Amino acid sequence: TDYSVEILFSDGDTSTERENVETLISQGIDVLIITPQDGGAAGAAVEMAKDEGITVNAYDRLITDTDAVDYYVTFDSIQVGEAQAQYLVDQAGDTTGNPLYLYAGGTFDNNAFLFFEGAWNILQPKIEDGTFDVINSSEAESLSDTAELTRTQKGDIMGQVDTEWDFETAISLAESDLTSATDEQKGEVFILAPNDGTARSIADTFADDDAVTEYHITGQDAESESIQYIIDGQQSMTVFKDVRILVEDAYIIAVDILEGNDVDTTGSYDNGEIDAPSKQT
Repeated sequence: TDYSVEILFSDGDTSTERENVETLISQGIDVLIITPQDGGAAGAAVEMAKDEGITVNAYDRLITDTDAVDYYVTFDSIQVGEAQAQYLVDQAGDTTGNPLYLYAGGTFDNNAFLFFEGAWNILQPKIEDGTFDVINSSEAESLSDTAELTRTQKGDIMGQVDTEWDFETAISLAESDLTSATDEQKGEVFILAPNDGTARSIADTFADDDAVTEYHITGQDAESESIQYIIDGQQSMTVFKDVRILVEDAYIIAVDILEGNDVDTTGSYDNGEIDAPSKQT
């Protein structure tokens, strides 16, 4: 069966996103697949769609604090954070007192909380046992003996190291951290960077500090620029998430909905209002 598809771009603007949803509703769509710019702000837009009997599929980023989400297609973000942190743990080996700098994605993005949760799962025991010394977050230091953080506690840490997924913000944070740090808190350092874009910005900033002799820095998305950084020794690792599989999962769910078939899900995510059924890639 053939289906018609309309794709509208919101250019990172929540008001444009809402207007686009209104346009799609007026066209009589049956299924809305939406990658929300802001997981909280998108609630009003999808509630309009839900009121019109449209099935709402959140794509890649969870829409929060609303019951107007039918399905959520996502990568396993906790597993991504765990992979980043495990890399740092492996590089540290049996040494202790390793300077650790934490950076998080934008706190407006639920995925950023999941990435950080995964990283904390692996890093917390190694912070508690002295393998790592957190340099740039007093909140992380005070919670170093807490294995499972509440969302508020995650937010407290992330609020101190929030890059907002923005390159310039990441640079400013890194510059401020390095200005505050002593030479003893530099040398060989370990850096949790939330994604490739911020990783490149943070890596360049650390590379410019003469007291930093070596850095290990994480990333994710396998962006071409970061692949080159890795080849050149300027970034340490990245997590490759194959978007083609994510797209296929979203497509399959949409077709199942249109054809009245059961939708295959693998888990669920608490969005603050409901447990949204999820297909985890």
